Amino acid sequence: MSTSTAFSPLQLGRFTLKHRIALAPLTRCRADKDGQIPNALMAEYYGQRASDGGLLITEATPILPVTRFADTVPCIYTPEQVEAWKPVTEAVHAKNGVIFMQLWHIGFHCHPRYDPDQRNAPPSSSVYEREGRPTSRELSVDELKEYVKAYATAAKNAIAAGFDGVEIHGANSYLLDQFLSDKVNTRTDEYGGSIENRSRFPLEVVEAVIAAIGADRTGIRFSPWALEPSDPVAQWSYVLERLNPLNLAYVHLVEPGRPADFKDLTPFREVYKGVLIYAGGYEADTAKESIASGRCDLVAFGRWFISNPDLPARIQNDWKLTPYDRSTFYAAEDPVRGYTDYPNFEE
Repeated sequence: MSTSTAFSPLQLGRFTLKHRIALAPLTRCRADKDGQIPNALMAEYYGQRASDGGLLITEATPILPVTRFADTVPCIYTPEQVEAWKPVTEAVHAKNGVIFMQLWHIGFHCHPRYDPDQRNAPPSSSVYEREGRPTSRELSVDELKEYVKAYATAAKNAIAAGFDGVEIHGANSYLLDQFLSDKVNTRTDEYGGSIENRSRFPLEVVEAVIAAIGADRTGIRFSPWALEPSDPVAQWSYVLERLNPLNLAYVHLVEPGRPADFKDLTPFREVYKGVLIYAGGYEADTAKESIASGRCDLVAFGRWFISNPDLPARIQNDWKLTPYDRSTFYAAEDPVRGYTDYPNFEE
């Protein structure tokens, strides 16, 4: 059995974790189409992956109808959705696990068919053209203020559903990332033009969520290289410096998926003083090494957690990992296949 630092306690906001192997947020497209409602299968899935003192982060969860990604993505803006999430959180808490909901607005990825106002141009930080996709429109300041409120409301809804906290999705080219990247954000008002201004909207969202549910229940995820900004280290170092005094539960960083000037997250570790979660193609050995060396405090696993519901135990005991099947990551004819049918090691 491993005695690695990965299996030592860690204080994460108001919660004491017993190990440092987390479930990364993973879109799985298994919710009920009618109303984007979480279901019993999802409760089983998260319950399978829960462990005593372990952190799970849910799939990205839309905070408004306009930011739905697909009909089978669960949401968090109606009373029915809030109620339907409760069996999920109960299943995790039955194993003494900790579960955070990831709050999602996809920005220029929005599809017109989900827009209540039937607008063809999806919302973003700026007018932005993408090949083969509708050109986005620049959100007004009034709309941004409404979005800030929507994030706060979604956070309250998550707590009402039994979640321990929320992770604000500021990564992977979605809305907050579109404000932070100077490649996308070409605004000339107080929300664009400088590092400080590009950071304004994401920081307003963080502050609103903190006011709604508390800093010790709030995390945020970033992927500094996703939208190819000109100087990711300067941009995200500024944001992290601003986050330091807020005492968030954690910051979650995604490593770059392709060569970059800085090929790891070391510059940000030097800036941010709180709990850091890293994600990005980790194996059991590299995760334990990164935690033991102090590069990060936790490692979030995606694909390996899909096919190994008892992943923390497998890593701790050096048990063989079950391979994953990419064809079942998202929707499948049989929603159980590749979702809740992976066995624990002993089974």
